[in-house]
Amino acid sequence: MLAEFVGALITGATRLLTGAQGRWLGCAPSPDQRVYFANHASHLDFVLIWSVLPATIRRRVRPVAADDYWRQGRLRRFLIHQVFRGVLVTRGKMEREHNPMTAMSAALEDGDSLLLFPEGTRGPGAVVQPFKSGVYQLALAYPELDLVPVWIDNAHRVMPKGMPLPLPLLCSVAFGEPMKLEKNEGKMEFLERLRHALIDLGNA
Repeated sequence: MLAEFVGALITGATRLLTGAQGRWLGCAPSPDQRVYFANHASHLDFVLIWSVLPATIRRRVRPVAADDYWRQGRLRRFLIHQVFRGVLVTRGKMEREHNPMTAMSAALEDGDSLLLFPEGTRGPGAVVQPFKSGVYQLALAYPELDLVPVWIDNAHRVMPKGMPLPLPLLCSVAFGEPMKLEKNEGKMEFLERLRHALIDLGNA
């Protein structure tokens, strides 16, 4: 199948280019349904995470991605729909008309895991920006799901903003300890706890 062949090609090329390996520091690889949340500094980010996941898990982990970027051109549409099986969400003013929770909930109801970037947009690199509320809404709606922090190191140098092609530099991907929304925990408290868990993972 073409999509599977392209996916294997992308996975192999990503590992060759970056030497990326997964470091499971706070949990082990599992087929259990999860929500992975990561720092965001490059268009390469979800491909890096996707490439270090075991193949049996990778097929059920769907990246949450921006509709306005991935709907541009036939190649991008093929990659996001057929290869990565992405969950497309709208940003900005259109978000009011198309609630991102609808698409994410549909993927979870199908039994898939999600990979999302709570900062909402790419940051400058090592600095983790404040989180948007989407991950909090997911935690409220699906309190039984583990939220797994994922720190991507060096991706902002491999493919910085505005760079059309990646550079061959070493990267790593670290998976931290699963988290859940605690009883009576407020939104801002929860978002900051997740954000600092991600920062701590980057410093581990």
